Amino acid sequence: SHEKKMQNSHNRRLNHILQHLAPQPVRSAALSAPAAAAAADHDEVVIVSALRTPIGRARKGGFKDTPVEDMLAPVLKASVEQSRIPSNMIGDVVVGSVLGLNVQRANESRIACFMAGLPAEVPVHLINRQCSSGLQAIAHVAAGIKAGYYDAGIGCGVESMSGAKTMWEGKINPKIFMDPKTKACLLPMGLTSENVARKFNVGRKEMDALSAASHKKAAEAAKKGLFKNEIIPVTTTVRDKSGQMKQVTVSSDEGIRASTTEAILNKLRPAFDKKGSTTAGNSSQVSDGAAACVVVRRSIAKQMGLMELGVFRGFAVAGVPPEIMGIGPVPAIRKVLKQTGLTIKDIDLFEINEAFASQAVYCIKELGIDMSKVNVNGGAIALGHPLGCTGARMTATLLNEMRRRKVRYGIVSMCIGSGMGAAAVYECAY
Repeated sequence: SHEKKMQNSHNRRLNHILQHLAPQPVRSAALSAPAAAAAADHDEVVIVSALRTPIGRARKGGFKDTPVEDMLAPVLKASVEQSRIPSNMIGDVVVGSVLGLNVQRANESRIACFMAGLPAEVPVHLINRQCSSGLQAIAHVAAGIKAGYYDAGIGCGVESMSGAKTMWEGKINPKIFMDPKTKACLLPMGLTSENVARKFNVGRKEMDALSAASHKKAAEAAKKGLFKNEIIPVTTTVRDKSGQMKQVTVSSDEGIRASTTEAILNKLRPAFDKKGSTTAGNSSQVSDGAAACVVVRRSIAKQMGLMELGVFRGFAVAGVPPEIMGIGPVPAIRKVLKQTGLTIKDIDLFEINEAFASQAVYCIKELGIDMSKVNVNGGAIALGHPLGCTGARMTATLLNEMRRRKVRYGIVSMCIGSGMGAAAVYECAY
């Protein structure tokens, strides 16, 4: 019948379409070894420059009067110059920042790009995933390259905690207090540290030991000049005690205290809970700074003969209860290891942000990490934690140290306010 013929014709067309949509078998023999390598290179992304400013002490240091764009522009300019990427190849600049007003910080980021000499054709956008923002910016660029949106971009982070407001803006929605999960999102970070210490039995002695070691390692690294390859000096102006503005050049991290010992830290009073164990000495420092990483498609990097600092192998974010947000690196690291097919033992170096010693101690112990592999040049307790900058700063520190030691795998990870953790795996080839 006519209807049956129409149905048969319809079925043939449908089957024809489905054949095109079905996944085709991979013909591995069809690709020669060089072609297969080229295909792999096309999909990979590499870091070809990773630089940062020195980290300044907020409200007391060399950057306390420095506008955000004056911190970000020099590191953008230096990273583009070091990478040797033509500015017209940059498909996007992604800036991680936490405490600035979103509209203003987005505009400041655009201004910084112009101050760095980038042409109007190079776009920029702002992201905020709290303490992981600098790492998230790098991941954004890597994802953009893998998606085919562009071949090169810059992932960076900046924070001026000197001039930032940390209070909740506007009225707090009363509905927030009706649910324990939403209410926990408002907890001061110091109290989440106390929660981690109590819940997981992290003692004051362990916390102060890690903190003293952070300062000792950072002081030794600075003395040996190990940060020189990642730091760019910044000339700026600062208001002195008399109220006069004077020009200064900030060339080294300001938070490192070589004289810090466990005995000194043991004498400090708890800062957030009178019966607690979290002090100003075993918490990260409030800081100012900026960092930038140039990310490029590997095939392009090879064609241009660019120096590869490392391959961006994987990235993961995981959620945890807000009241113990400091444990975030544990599920995030496990997640990215599963994603990349690696184990803890495969990783040669770890940069785990020392937001608080309580959570850093817990994460290291829970994951079974050899302490000799963690924050080998000190962490945020000694160097500082300029929130939006930190992930990009840690990447610069990690990649430079990996190359110095000629090791293969490294991880950058941090906890995130409101209850998350982020982690990225980098691979270096020599």
